[in-house]
Amino acid sequence: MVNYIWIGMVVVGLVFAVVNGKMEEVNAAIFQSANEAVTLCIGLISILVFWLGIMRIAQDSGLLDKLSRIFRPFVKRLFPEIPDGHPAMGYILSNMMANMFGLGNAATPLGIKAMEQLKELNGGKNYASRSMITFLAINTSSITIIPTTVIAIRMNYESATPTDIVGPALIATTCSTIGALMIDRYFHYRRMRNGVK
Repeated sequence: MVNYIWIGMVVVGLVFAVVNGKMEEVNAAIFQSANEAVTLCIGLISILVFWLGIMRIAQDSGLLDKLSRIFRPFVKRLFPEIPDGHPAMGYILSNMMANMFGLGNAATPLGIKAMEQLKELNGGKNYASRSMITFLAINTSSITIIPTTVIAIRMNYESATPTDIVGPALIATTCSTIGALMIDRYFHYRRMRNGVK
């Protein structure tokens, strides 16, 4: 569905440009944006490689395991259907740790593996379980301690203080996660009250 929306937006934009005689500006914007995208990606690589290296050091040193143990009791309360020792819990915790350090690219494969494990726990059904919905809400809102990608973008555009975003990002993502969990729980309890599992 999203693909059709994007195609529709592109077609409408091009038709509008042709009708209003703005095709030359559209062509210039396309090439300029493509150039900026390549420059931005190259600029992001160094920061992401650095933080992925830090994550690997944290993993090899056992720091991620210690953080996972600290968060496990809290996460267990959010996902009571997941049995102890199930691989889904490990993937969920690893995904949350990666998101906390602003490493969305590293968190994505972990999130996919977590969803695969949760689907397996759901008996392979084609509708989302309570745990799948909760995980999606947390993954989408995700508390971020160090917004690595945003810092890299600010550095790439020569911000005088690229790390000023850390405090506001932490506050915003904490609020978004709390809000996501409240909405998730509200609809869960409403479904339970109506007798829907």
